Amino acid sequence: MLPKNMSNARILSFGYDASVTAFFGRTSSDTILQHAHTLVAELVADRQLEGAMNRPIIFICHSLGGIVVKRALAYSASRTSKLIQHLHSIFVSTYAVLFLGTPHQGSDKAELASTSRKMIDAMVPSKVIDTDGKLLEALREGSEILQNVTDMFAPLMKNFRIYFFWEQEKTDFGTTLKYVVKEYSAAPILDDTERAGLPYDHRNMCKFESRTAPGYRLVVAALMTYALNAPSTITQRWVNATEMLKAKRATEAAELMQ
Repeated sequence: MLPKNMSNARILSFGYDASVTAFFGRTSSDTILQHAHTLVAELVADRQLEGAMNRPIIFICHSLGGIVVKRALAYSASRTSKLIQHLHSIFVSTYAVLFLGTPHQGSDKAELASTSRKMIDAMVPSKVIDTDGKLLEALREGSEILQNVTDMFAPLMKNFRIYFFWEQEKTDFGTTLKYVVKEYSAAPILDDTERAGLPYDHRNMCKFESRTAPGYRLVVAALMTYALNAPSTITQRWVNATEMLKAKRATEAAELMQ
């Protein structure tokens, strides 16, 4: 459906293993970073091959995918060394991020761990088997990782247009109905950001059956606005980034001469 509304857009998708053991295992911080590295590397490769290195980027993220994108942008922002500065291009080119049901904060670690558990229950219920307390241990670690990624991303937010979406329907877990990511976590009230609810549960808030489905026009209107405004902003950002990297290389050369 989206190509009909945005015919000039290049639409790419990124998949990853969201199972408990893969995403919130004993090395969950490393796993999230690996996903982030892969996302940045694949985007850079595709944009190089397609001659689109300076083209504006708009991310649409659902659930834990938002965590991967936040970590990827933090990683890209830091890649300014000479041999890897091409990885910095993803940060420079990103104009906007739409978060659908991504947990950005918890009242405490227990709350964030609970949210993590519900997200995994909602998305991959067949893989959630708690043996010897391993799941609980992983989620406790995962809650710290989610908070750490949020802390990394917070200083970068001013560089992007941000739109937060939260689920307005509870998810059916068989024996109970629950919100997976609560409104305050999915859509924190922050300056210069937009927020709205979508009339779906956590599983289905990124799935629109038709162009007339509730919420579709809201999301697409935001995308169209961002796509219209992005080119001029990203063009200037590339001018600034090029000057910054040039100055950085000059400083490094001067230091070598000392």
